[in-house]
Amino acid sequence: MRNKITIVGAGNVGAGCAQRLSERGYADIVLVDIVEGMPQGKALDILESGPVVGFDSNVIGANGYEETARSDIAVITSGVPRKPGMSRDDLVLTNMKIVKGVTEELVKHSPNCILIVVANPLDAMAQLAYKVSKFPRNRVMGMSGILDTARFRTFLAQELDVSVEDVAAYVLGGHGDTMVPLIRMATVGGVPVSEVLPQETISRIVERTVKGGGEIVSLLKTGSAFYAPAAGVAQMVDSIVLDKKRILSVAAHLEGEYGISGVFVGVPAKLGKNGIEQIIEIKLTPEEDAALKKSADAVRELIKIMKL
Repeated sequence: MRNKITIVGAGNVGAGCAQRLSERGYADIVLVDIVEGMPQGKALDILESGPVVGFDSNVIGANGYEETARSDIAVITSGVPRKPGMSRDDLVLTNMKIVKGVTEELVKHSPNCILIVVANPLDAMAQLAYKVSKFPRNRVMGMSGILDTARFRTFLAQELDVSVEDVAAYVLGGHGDTMVPLIRMATVGGVPVSEVLPQETISRIVERTVKGGGEIVSLLKTGSAFYAPAAGVAQMVDSIVLDKKRILSVAAHLEGEYGISGVFVGVPAKLGKNGIEQIIEIKLTPEEDAALKKSADAVRELIKIMKL
């Protein structure tokens, strides 16, 4: 029996997730959106690609939540996308109303599911979903660090003219301007990037990573990134559904790890069939530790705005 995955929000990110996950073949997909006809149309289009790509997953669209009942994983992508000149912080009050309602419906119909939050501002929305759902912390997480890390690895690989597969890196912290790329631990073929790139180049790559989302928003003019975010979600779902125990950078609710408590922050975590099965604590330098705590404080400011 295949797993069941619900994706709420049939915009570019949600539809991208539905496509990537349906092609895995290990789960049936329910794509939910309030716009009549849109999730049904996109779901049917994806379903009809099955004979070409070679998958038998069932994909349906819905405007309500009855069809989502007993989902194993629910992905929340719904919300207003970031527009040019808009920070993630500006999104918080608008998107919190949407995410709150979505979470309530998902919990009602799938009380045992694992929640993956993608809606921005991501760390704050994950905090909201955690509070509303009342789920244990291992079953609520945000897709952020995977995306930020992918951007960091991409830019390093481009600069070095090597395969991205041979570039390893971690980005911690909130999904925004206070993220913390761990330069010290970034390697290419096992060699620290600090040994093969000048500091000026590394600093430029870090700056581009931090502003990676904004760069895409400014280019698109009428939207934000969706291909890479969808890929990040698929990587998380792979590790959970297939119990791969991968160590991935995700937004997790910290309860003392890294000296931080009561807030969602991007950290390396082991993902398996139970969701977040272990938070990996990297020994940070004083500078890295201070940067991570500063990032956590930025998330707390958003939480104050939401009055959680």
